[in-house]
Amino acid sequence: MTAAQVDENSELFKTLKSKDSIIFERVFNKCELEKLAPIIAENFEFYHDIAGIQNRVEFINAIKNNICSNPGINQRSLVKESLAVFEMKENNVLYGAIQKGKHTFQQKIDGKMKTVGIADFTHLWILENTKWKLKRVLSYNHKPLTE
Repeated sequence: MTAAQVDENSELFKTLKSKDSIIFERVFNKCELEKLAPIIAENFEFYHDIAGIQNRVEFINAIKNNICSNPGINQRSLVKESLAVFEMKENNVLYGAIQKGKHTFQQKIDGKMKTVGIADFTHLWILENTKWKLKRVLSYNHKPLTE
C-alpha cells in the first residue's frame, strides 16, 4: 500500500503551507530573518543543485548575506497548485512530512520584477516536541525562465 498525498484542506497541509510562507514570504521575500531560526532543526541540511550543501548556520548566513543584502531585489513565488504534502509515519504515528512543489524566482531588472528562474523543492519536516521543524531541503532542477 502506498501513501497518498494529504488533502489540501487537511490541517497538516495548511500547517506546512503556512511554514512555507514563513520561509519564503517572510524570510526570503521580506528578509524577516528572525522568523527562520525557530522553524529549522539544529541539524538542518540544505542540498542545492548549483550552490552545493549547507548546514543550518551556513544556510541562515547565505540568506542574510546574499538574498537580504539588498532587500527587494529577489523574490520567490510558489507555483499555484504545485504544492503536495505526504505524511511520514512509524507504527502508524505521524513523525514527519514531505512537502514538495515548484517555485519561480523574480529579480528586479530595470525597476520591474521579472521572472528569471524556476526550480523544484522537497522539504522534510519533522515533529520535534510537537513543533514542526524543517530538517532537510532539496532544491533542484533550477532552470532559467523568461517572461
